[in-house]
Amino acid sequence: MTVASKVKQTLATLKGNQGTLRLYSLQTRDEETKLVYNEALETTGIIIDDLERRLQTLEYQEPQYKGN
Repeated sequence: MTVASKVKQTLATLKGNQGTLRLYSLQTRDEETKLVYNEALETTGIIIDDLERRLQTLEYQEPQYKGN
């Protein structure tokens, strides 16, 4: 498994986790819990953005990884 494919797999997992956190946030009635979920969503979003930028850089530097 290449570095690019590992990064893509990690991104897919994080996006799935983000969806689950969003669902939990919508389902809870406790405001403190909702804040915790929303903070986790924000943090996850930052990590996803960073990994997507790193993947773009990787694909630019190593074109053979693009689209795999």
